[in-house]
Amino acid sequence: MIDAVFFDLDGTLVQTEALKALSYAKAAIKLDPDLTEDQVIESFKEVVGLPRKQVAEKLLQMFDLENAASEKVKELNVDKPWQVLVALRMENYFAMISDSDILKKQLCPYNLELLKWFKKENYPLGLATMSERREAFRVLDVLGIKSYFSFIATIQDVEHGKPDPEIYGLLASEFEVESSRCLVIEDSANGVKAALAAEMSCIVVTTEYTREGVRKLPSYDQLVVVDNPENLLDVATDFVNHN
Repeated sequence: MIDAVFFDLDGTLVQTEALKALSYAKAAIKLDPDLTEDQVIESFKEVVGLPRKQVAEKLLQMFDLENAASEKVKELNVDKPWQVLVALRMENYFAMISDSDILKKQLCPYNLELLKWFKKENYPLGLATMSERREAFRVLDVLGIKSYFSFIATIQDVEHGKPDPEIYGLLASEFEVESSRCLVIEDSANGVKAALAAEMSCIVVTTEYTREGVRKLPSYDQLVVVDNPENLLDVATDFVNHN
């Protein structure tokens, strides 16, 4: 029996991963003008779902940008090279998510349909996102769904990001439900790992950014992979009815 449902945000309810990838690409090009957006966006697929610090560190390493970033540490009033890349990319990213027209074009309609179905069926709903609170709330406000969630957990509420299970453990604690009776809706391999490590069931709806990583995961009885989101509502309702 499922007592609570927890949704991821980025890549699950709205395809902000595409916007994040582009923002990192533009930031990386500021450090190395010889790079192309396509190069960085393709590499971003390898780190999607990781905490911001890890994403930035890995991209700096992939494209040998540590020295260029180090030269801008004082200019941007930060302490570490990875913070330089984050600072550069946040200028672009927050502008994108503040534009309702841009953000609404990135909606994940079938995942939102599922969210609304769970709401209609009176399931307690939580949100677990690796975004910071300001970003997450901005996206939820634009989508008009913040009120759907009884509790919203962001990266600022935990010590360890996904794939660590801490954020899903936090939600289970706040909802006072057993982990084994929680269902998580995710899009990335790291999100899946976090949900399963928290001993929760998981339906993962893959995207072009996450499909390859998800397919590398071993199979689990409590994991359902959905590559075609048009089938999501039927898959999810069947799962709920049989668990």
